[in-house]
Amino acid sequence: MTQALTIVNAPLAVIPRQADTDQQLLALWLHGRSEHTQRAYGADAQRFLEFVGVPLNEVTLGLVQNYADSLAAAELSPATVHRMLSAVKSLFAFAHRIGYLAFDVARPLRLSSLRDSLSERILDEAEVQRMIALERNPRNTALLRLLYVCGLRVSEICSLKWSMLQSRTEGGQVTVMGKRGKTRVILIPESTWNILAALRQGATEDQPLFRSRKNGHLHPSQVLRIVQAAAKRANITKAVSPHWFRHAHASHSLDRNAPISLVQATLGHSDISTTGRYLHARPSDSSSRYLPL
Repeated sequence: MTQALTIVNAPLAVIPRQADTDQQLLALWLHGRSEHTQRAYGADAQRFLEFVGVPLNEVTLGLVQNYADSLAAAELSPATVHRMLSAVKSLFAFAHRIGYLAFDVARPLRLSSLRDSLSERILDEAEVQRMIALERNPRNTALLRLLYVCGLRVSEICSLKWSMLQSRTEGGQVTVMGKRGKTRVILIPESTWNILAALRQGATEDQPLFRSRKNGHLHPSQVLRIVQAAAKRANITKAVSPHWFRHAHASHSLDRNAPISLVQATLGHSDISTTGRYLHARPSDSSSRYLPL
Protein backbone atom coordinates (compact mmCIF):
# COMPACT_ATOMS: atom_id res chain seq x y z
CA MET A 1 0.00 0.00 0.00
CA THR A 2 1.44 3.34 -1.06
CA GLN A 3 1.49 6.05 1.58
CA ALA A 4 0.54 9.53 0.50
CA LEU A 5 3.35 12.07 0.75
CA THR A 6 2.32 15.13 2.67
CA ILE A 7 4.10 18.35 1.70
CA VAL A 8 4.12 21.07 4.27
CA ASN A 9 4.64 24.55 2.87
CA ALA A 10 6.78 26.34 5.45
CA PRO A 11 6.33 30.12 5.51
CA LEU A 12 9.14 31.99 3.80
CA ALA A 13 11.29 34.15 6.03
CA VAL A 14 10.56 37.82 5.59
CA ILE A 15 13.72 39.92 5.33
CA PRO A 16 13.07 43.38 6.76
CA ARG A 17 13.90 46.26 4.44
CA GLN A 18 17.01 47.99 5.74
CA ALA A 19 16.48 51.39 4.12
CA ASP A 20 13.63 53.23 2.40
CA THR A 21 15.59 56.01 0.70
CA ASP A 22 18.98 56.50 -0.91
CA GLN A 23 20.00 58.86 1.90
CA GLN A 24 19.14 56.25 4.53
CA LEU A 25 21.22 53.77 2.58
CA LEU A 26 24.16 56.20 2.50
CA ALA A 27 23.97 56.56 6.28
CA LEU A 28 24.09 52.78 6.73
CA TRP A 29 26.95 52.45 4.25
CA LEU A 30 29.07 55.11 5.98
CA HIS A 31 28.30 54.00 9.53
CA GLY A 32 31.37 53.01 11.54
CA ARG A 33 33.90 54.38 9.09
CA SER A 34 36.49 56.95 10.14
CA GLU A 35 35.59 60.64 9.99
CA HIS A 36 37.95 61.13 7.05
CA THR A 37 36.46 58.20 5.10
CA GLN A 38 32.90 59.33 5.81
CA ARG A 39 33.69 62.80 4.52
CA ALA A 40 35.47 61.59 1.35
CA TYR A 41 33.12 58.72 0.47
CA GLY A 42 30.03 60.75 1.34
CA ALA A 43 31.12 63.52 -1.03
CA ASP A 44 31.92 60.97 -3.75
CA ALA A 45 28.49 59.36 -3.43
CA GLN A 46 26.68 62.70 -3.53
CA ARG A 47 28.62 63.73 -6.63
CA PHE A 48 27.59 60.49 -8.33
CA LEU A 49 23.92 60.91 -7.39
CA GLU A 50 23.90 64.47 -8.71
CA PHE A 51 25.44 63.30 -11.98
CA VAL A 52 22.99 60.46 -12.68
CA GLY A 53 19.98 62.47 -11.48
CA VAL A 54 17.88 59.38 -10.69
CA PRO A 55 17.40 57.17 -7.61
CA LEU A 56 19.85 54.29 -7.19
CA ASN A 57 17.24 51.70 -8.15
CA GLU A 58 16.96 53.35 -11.59
CA VAL A 59 20.71 53.54 -12.27
CA THR A 60 21.95 51.38 -15.14
CA LEU A 61 25.44 50.18 -15.99
CA GLY A 62 25.42 52.69 -18.85
CA LEU A 63 24.94 55.57 -16.42
CA VAL A 64 27.77 54.30 -14.24
CA GLN A 65 30.03 54.09 -17.29
CA ASN A 66 29.02 57.60 -18.35
CA TYR A 67 30.00 58.84 -14.90
CA ALA A 68 33.37 57.10 -15.17
CA ASP A 69 33.93 58.74 -18.57
CA SER A 70 33.08 62.16 -17.12
CA LEU A 71 35.68 61.75 -14.40
CA ALA A 72 38.31 60.74 -16.95
CA ALA A 73 37.56 63.92 -18.91
CA ALA A 74 37.70 66.15 -15.81
CA GLU A 75 41.51 66.11 -15.64
CA LEU A 76 41.49 64.61 -12.14
CA SER A 77 44.47 62.62 -10.91
CA PRO A 78 44.30 58.85 -11.55
CA ALA A 79 44.30 58.24 -7.79
CA THR A 80 41.30 60.55 -7.29
CA VAL A 81 39.33 58.92 -10.10
CA HIS A 82 40.16 55.49 -8.71
CA ARG A 83 38.95 56.48 -5.24
CA MET A 84 35.72 58.03 -6.53
CA LEU A 85 34.83 55.01 -8.64
CA SER A 86 35.80 52.65 -5.81
CA ALA A 87 33.33 54.50 -3.60
CA VAL A 88 30.55 54.04 -6.18
CA LYS A 89 31.31 50.33 -6.57
CA SER A 90 31.38 49.91 -2.80
CA LEU A 91 28.02 51.67 -2.43
CA PHE A 92 26.29 49.48 -5.02
CA ALA A 93 27.82 46.30 -3.62
CA PHE A 94 26.59 47.24 -0.13
CA ALA A 95 23.11 48.13 -1.41
CA HIS A 96 22.82 44.77 -3.18
CA ARG A 97 24.22 42.87 -0.19
CA ILE A 98 21.57 44.17 2.22
CA GLY A 99 18.74 43.72 -0.27
CA TYR A 100 18.15 47.39 -1.07
CA LEU A 101 18.91 46.77 -4.76
CA ALA A 102 18.06 43.65 -6.74
CA PHE A 103 21.24 43.91 -8.82
CA ASP A 104 24.73 45.34 -8.41
CA VAL A 105 24.91 47.25 -11.69
CA ALA A 106 28.34 48.71 -10.89
CA ARG A 107 30.00 45.34 -10.47
CA PRO A 108 31.07 44.97 -14.15
CA LEU A 109 32.81 48.35 -14.07
CA ARG A 110 36.55 47.81 -14.24
CA LEU A 111 38.95 50.14 -12.47
CA SER A 112 42.26 51.06 -14.04
CA SER A 113 45.37 49.87 -12.24
CA LEU A 114 47.22 52.56 -10.32
CA ARG A 115 50.94 53.08 -10.43
CA ASP A 116 52.33 52.53 -6.94
CA SER A 117 53.76 55.93 -6.00
CA LEU A 118 54.55 55.07 -2.39
CA SER A 119 58.28 55.64 -2.88
CA GLU A 120 57.55 59.26 -3.83
CA ARG A 121 55.92 59.87 -0.43
CA ILE A 122 58.75 58.61 1.76
CA LEU A 123 60.91 61.29 3.37
CA ASP A 124 64.60 60.72 4.03
CA GLU A 125 65.73 60.47 7.65
CA ALA A 126 67.54 63.79 7.27
CA GLU A 127 64.35 65.49 6.02
CA VAL A 128 62.32 64.22 8.98
CA GLN A 129 65.00 65.30 11.45
CA ARG A 130 65.19 68.74 9.83
CA MET A 131 61.42 69.24 10.05
CA ILE A 132 61.46 68.38 13.75
CA ALA A 133 64.62 70.31 14.62
CA LEU A 134 63.41 73.56 13.04
CA GLU A 135 60.04 73.50 14.85
CA ARG A 136 60.06 76.01 17.73
CA ASN A 137 56.62 75.39 19.22
CA PRO A 138 56.95 72.76 22.02
CA ARG A 139 53.52 71.27 21.33
CA ASN A 140 54.20 70.97 17.62
CA THR A 141 57.65 69.49 18.23
CA ALA A 142 56.12 66.78 20.40
CA LEU A 143 53.41 66.15 17.82
CA LEU A 144 55.87 65.74 14.94
CA ARG A 145 58.06 63.42 16.99
CA LEU A 146 55.12 61.25 18.02
CA LEU A 147 53.81 61.05 14.45
CA TYR A 148 57.21 59.72 13.41
CA VAL A 149 58.35 57.46 16.25
CA CYS A 150 54.95 55.77 16.65
CA GLY A 151 53.79 55.86 13.01
CA LEU A 152 50.37 57.16 14.02
CA ARG A 153 47.53 58.06 11.68
CA VAL A 154 46.37 61.67 11.95
CA SER A 155 43.00 60.57 13.35
CA GLU A 156 44.78 58.54 16.02
CA ILE A 157 47.05 61.35 17.19
CA CYS A 158 44.17 63.85 17.25
CA SER A 159 42.11 61.63 19.55
CA LEU A 160 44.84 61.01 22.14
CA LYS A 161 44.23 61.87 25.80
CA TRP A 162 46.75 61.83 28.63
CA SER A 163 45.03 58.76 30.07
CA MET A 164 46.21 56.81 27.01
CA LEU A 165 49.87 57.32 27.99
CA GLN A 166 51.61 55.24 30.64
CA SER A 167 55.12 55.63 32.03
CA ARG A 168 57.63 52.79 31.93
CA THR A 169 61.08 52.28 33.45
CA GLU A 170 62.57 53.75 30.28
CA GLY A 171 60.27 55.99 28.28
CA GLY A 172 56.60 55.16 28.10
CA GLN A 173 53.82 53.69 26.00
CA VAL A 174 50.68 54.87 24.29
CA THR A 175 47.46 52.92 23.75
CA VAL A 176 45.97 53.72 20.36
CA MET A 177 42.49 53.04 19.03
CA GLY A 178 42.99 52.34 15.33
CA LYS A 179 40.84 51.38 12.37
CA ARG A 180 37.77 49.23 13.02
CA GLY A 181 38.23 49.71 16.77
CA LYS A 182 41.47 47.74 16.94
CA THR A 183 43.62 48.68 19.92
CA ARG A 184 47.40 48.52 19.91
CA VAL A 185 50.07 49.54 22.40
CA ILE A 186 53.21 51.29 21.12
CA LEU A 187 56.40 51.98 23.07
CA ILE A 188 57.63 55.58 23.18
CA PRO A 189 61.42 56.14 23.30
CA GLU A 190 62.68 57.96 26.39
CA SER A 191 63.81 61.03 24.42
CA THR A 192 60.29 61.58 23.04
CA TRP A 193 58.65 60.62 26.34
CA ASN A 194 60.56 63.36 28.18
CA ILE A 195 59.36 65.96 25.67
CA LEU A 196 55.76 64.80 26.13
CA ALA A 197 56.10 64.86 29.93
CA ALA A 198 57.33 68.47 29.81
CA LEU A 199 54.31 69.36 27.66
CA ARG A 200 51.73 68.13 30.19
CA GLN A 201 51.97 70.98 32.74
CA GLY A 202 49.26 69.70 35.07
CA ALA A 203 46.80 68.53 32.41
CA THR A 204 44.25 66.02 33.71
CA GLU A 205 43.84 62.48 32.43
CA ASP A 206 40.77 63.36 30.36
CA GLN A 207 42.32 66.33 28.58
CA PRO A 208 43.63 66.07 25.00
CA LEU A 209 47.31 65.31 24.60
CA PHE A 210 47.55 67.95 21.88
CA ARG A 211 45.22 70.82 22.65
CA SER A 212 43.85 73.44 20.30
CA ARG A 213 43.61 77.14 21.23
CA LYS A 214 40.13 76.40 22.61
CA ASN A 215 41.57 73.55 24.73
CA GLY A 216 39.86 70.87 22.64
CA HIS A 217 41.38 68.17 20.47
CA LEU A 218 43.35 69.33 17.45
CA HIS A 219 41.48 68.87 14.17
CA PRO A 220 43.24 66.91 11.38
CA SER A 221 43.30 70.08 9.28
CA GLN A 222 45.28 71.82 12.03
CA VAL A 223 47.80 68.96 12.12
CA LEU A 224 48.12 69.23 8.33
CA ARG A 225 48.95 72.92 8.62
CA ILE A 226 51.58 72.19 11.28
CA VAL A 227 53.20 69.56 9.06
CA GLN A 228 53.10 71.75 5.96
CA ALA A 229 54.69 74.65 7.83
CA ALA A 230 57.44 72.33 9.12
CA ALA A 231 58.12 71.09 5.59
CA LYS A 232 58.33 74.64 4.28
CA ARG A 233 60.86 75.62 6.98
CA ALA A 234 62.92 72.55 6.05
CA ASN A 235 62.90 73.59 2.35
CA ILE A 236 60.95 70.48 1.33
CA THR A 237 58.89 71.30 -1.75
CA LYS A 238 56.88 68.08 -1.82
CA ALA A 239 53.23 68.08 -0.71
CA VAL A 240 54.00 66.57 2.69
CA SER A 241 51.06 65.43 4.84
CA PRO A 242 50.92 63.89 8.35
CA HIS A 243 50.64 60.42 6.78
CA TRP A 244 54.12 60.84 5.31
CA PHE A 245 55.53 60.45 8.83
CA ARG A 246 53.82 57.06 9.01
CA HIS A 247 55.42 56.10 5.69
CA ALA A 248 58.79 57.31 7.00
CA HIS A 249 58.42 55.29 10.21
CA ALA A 250 57.78 52.09 8.26
CA SER A 251 60.52 52.62 5.71
CA HIS A 252 63.22 53.82 8.10
CA SER A 253 62.60 51.09 10.69
CA LEU A 254 62.77 48.41 7.99
CA ASP A 255 65.95 50.02 6.63
CA ARG A 256 67.39 49.61 10.13
CA ASN A 257 66.49 45.89 10.12
CA ALA A 258 63.40 46.01 12.33
CA PRO A 259 61.42 42.74 11.90
CA ILE A 260 58.61 43.26 9.42
CA SER A 261 56.14 41.62 11.81
CA LEU A 262 57.06 44.18 14.48
CA VAL A 263 56.53 47.07 12.05
CA GLN A 264 53.18 45.54 11.09
CA ALA A 265 52.11 45.38 14.74
CA THR A 266 53.24 48.95 15.46
CA LEU A 267 51.40 50.40 12.47
CA GLY A 268 48.33 48.23 12.98
CA HIS A 269 48.32 46.71 9.50
CA SER A 270 45.86 43.82 9.32
CA ASP A 271 47.81 42.23 6.43
CA ILE A 272 51.60 41.94 6.41
CA SER A 273 51.56 42.47 2.63
CA THR A 274 50.62 46.10 3.33
CA THR A 275 53.78 46.49 5.41
CA GLY A 276 55.75 44.67 2.74
CA ARG A 277 55.01 47.44 0.25
CA TYR A 278 57.69 49.51 1.98
CA LEU A 279 60.32 46.88 1.21
CA HIS A 280 59.46 47.14 -2.49
CA ALA A 281 59.23 50.93 -2.41
CA ARG A 282 62.81 51.32 -1.18
CA PRO A 283 64.70 48.10 -2.02
CA SER A 284 68.13 47.52 -0.51
CA ASP A 285 69.41 45.81 -3.64
CA SER A 286 68.54 45.37 -7.30
CA SER A 287 69.82 43.31 -10.22
CA SER A 288 70.48 46.62 -12.02
CA ARG A 289 73.57 47.02 -9.86
CA TYR A 290 75.11 43.92 -11.44
CA LEU A 291 75.00 45.16 -15.04
CA PRO A 292 78.09 46.54 -16.83
CA LEU A 293 76.70 50.05 -17.41
